[in-house]
Amino acid sequence: MIDKLENINRLKETKIVAVIRAQKPKKALKITEAVKKGGIDIIEITMTVPGAIDVIKEIRTNYKKENLLLGAGSVLDAETARMCMLAGADFIVSPILDKNMITLCNRYQKIVVPGAMTPSEVHKSLEIGADIVKIFPASVVGTKMIKSIKGPIPQADLMPTGGINLNNIEEWIEAGSIAVGVGSGLTKPAKNGNYDEITKRAKLFIEKIK
Repeated sequence: MIDKLENINRLKETKIVAVIRAQKPKKALKITEAVKKGGIDIIEITMTVPGAIDVIKEIRTNYKKENLLLGAGSVLDAETARMCMLAGADFIVSPILDKNMITLCNRYQKIVVPGAMTPSEVHKSLEIGADIVKIFPASVVGTKMIKSIKGPIPQADLMPTGGINLNNIEEWIEAGSIAVGVGSGLTKPAKNGNYDEITKRAKLFIEKIK
């Protein structure tokens, strides 16, 4: 339980999760290295990465927990969540609300972040044990949704993901998000193999948050 609370506090302090999608495992590992080099030490490997479980295992072998908080994203069921935990994931993120997955994560004291888009879904997520609620897709609902949800449900810790970049990250934080998930706005240069640019962007994101 102590580890879970420490990890939640760490996520709230860092305020950014690098969401990594890639067409090849090696690319995902290179993106992780570039992001970490830029100062972001909370990484989410999505299940859309080929061999994602093995990628999580390798990252966990390469980085100690104190140096990198490692999560699994795009998790759709409890079975996959358990595999990710055994591979070394510290937190589980999903684009959907799945009760069995939340129950399992709570059983093993891992942070669970289900996806929601409406106040009703946020309320339901909290009711069945979510630690943080992922507002997704953030680009569709906009920053006003964070304020609207926090009004009647101030106890909800919200983490918007989708469409967040260097130009709007401050707005999302100021709206009341405890953290944000950033994908292509950070990792897009990987398509051209420009990992130095990813490191540069990671540093800029950290500066914006500070």
